[in-house]
Amino acid sequence: MVLDGVTLAVHPGECVSLMGENGSGKSTLLRISAGRERPTGGRVLFDEQPIDEDAPTVRARVASVMDPGAFYPDLTVREHLELVALSHGMGTAAADAVERVLRAHRLEEQARQVPSALSSGQTQALLLALAFVRPYDLLLLDEPEQRLDSAARRNLAQLIAEQCRNGRAVLMATHHQALNDVADRMVELGTAGAAPDVLAKEPQR
Repeated sequence: MVLDGVTLAVHPGECVSLMGENGSGKSTLLRISAGRERPTGGRVLFDEQPIDEDAPTVRARVASVMDPGAFYPDLTVREHLELVALSHGMGTAAADAVERVLRAHRLEEQARQVPSALSSGQTQALLLALAFVRPYDLLLLDEPEQRLDSAARRNLAQLIAEQCRNGRAVLMATHHQALNDVADRMVELGTAGAAPDVLAKEPQR
């Protein structure tokens, strides 16, 4: 049993950071929160409804960066972002949103490149940009700092804090102090089967 006795709520405008050693269940909890996996017991609710990744409401309102990601080999960075923005109904606002995330994630010079031409850090930046470019109410992040350099990690922390100030909820697993610093709460998962410790703190935004 990976997770047992876990009770956790994430509210609009709140950032919650999951902590714990490898194997403590952080990634599993994120996948369950996204509706990708179903728990063997208990309930997982999004806006008071059981969460299902395939439900149109969940697809429209929950964004995530949890997997390596798959890209269209012939589409550029900009075209990937445009596709996601338009598919989420942004219409005429899509162009401005794409330019905003290109700047925010420092991908302006790579906008015309295809993903296979990117470095590992730039690929991670693109995965994050694809989540940030679209509307959402809940953002799920599994070690989003991986492959980013120190400046990009600090920048990501600022972007996450901005999302929360704008009323979005963020649930993330991270080992990076700069990201933990913007969390309102840190939830430490213990060994398999152990209930979590919830550490409340003042957010540093």
